Amino acid sequence: MELAQIRMFKTVADEGSIARAAELLHCVPSNITARLKSLEAELGVPLFLREGRGLRISPAGQTFLIYASKMLALAAEAKRAVDPSAEPSGLLRIGAIESSATGRLPRLLAKFHQRFPAVALELTTGAWSQLLDDTLNHRLDGAIVAVDVERSRLRRTPMYREDLLLIASTSMGPLRDVADLQDKTVFMWPVGCPYRAALEHWLSGQRQALPIVSLASYGAIVGCVSAGAGVALVPKGVFDQYAKGAGCAGYEFAELTAIDNLFYWHENAGVHPAREAFVAMLREEFA
Repeated sequence: MELAQIRMFKTVADEGSIARAAELLHCVPSNITARLKSLEAELGVPLFLREGRGLRISPAGQTFLIYASKMLALAAEAKRAVDPSAEPSGLLRIGAIESSATGRLPRLLAKFHQRFPAVALELTTGAWSQLLDDTLNHRLDGAIVAVDVERSRLRRTPMYREDLLLIASTSMGPLRDVADLQDKTVFMWPVGCPYRAALEHWLSGQRQALPIVSLASYGAIVGCVSAGAGVALVPKGVFDQYAKGAGCAGYEFAELTAIDNLFYWHENAGVHPAREAFVAMLREEFA
């Protein structure tokens, strides 16, 4: 079943004449007749009833006409969605690590929806490795992660740098240097998180071995820290969004360098106006 066949069928149904349809479609009547017979053979039902030299649509044809109209409309919508000059529309599936989704994207997503209401944006959070796998397998149109790695068939571009802050409850007193962390519990995301890796590398360089409790939620991490149970290393976006208003103070250490967050997409994804508009807004937001 081809779109050309479906378009011929609908035009004949609308015009009630193969000759008139041939004029509108700029082809010979015999071509339309042959393509309609092929479509009927594939469907296993007659779409038109031949009456002398005329024809009228069959009951099965009336039913198929409903679906033919939907398929042609959807095809036209798909064509508009990938037209580089068209207004972004259609489905956009974006993945992001939790820190980006909660600390950096909320305001941007609101602005994006206001600017491009025809785009249905779906946001998925997860571990960076899973998000890249989903992008590689076309389950996502793009992903924001805090790692810079080579992946076959994936392209990437830096979006913004995320400063890192060590946070603690204000009741704990100031943290002036790493010695102030002695006997403190650290709450961090599980192994594999790039921010946890940065913390472990820093502590190792400072010859500090602190107990780390794994929590896969910034809400839970900030809650434990604000209750005075320990400390955590978080991106500045998370601190600004949650920790600052939860009775936590943030501390910068020169050795804890900022980490790039990058946007990844599949090299064979082709033209995608909605994705490109999203990336442009990311650049605009974090310029």
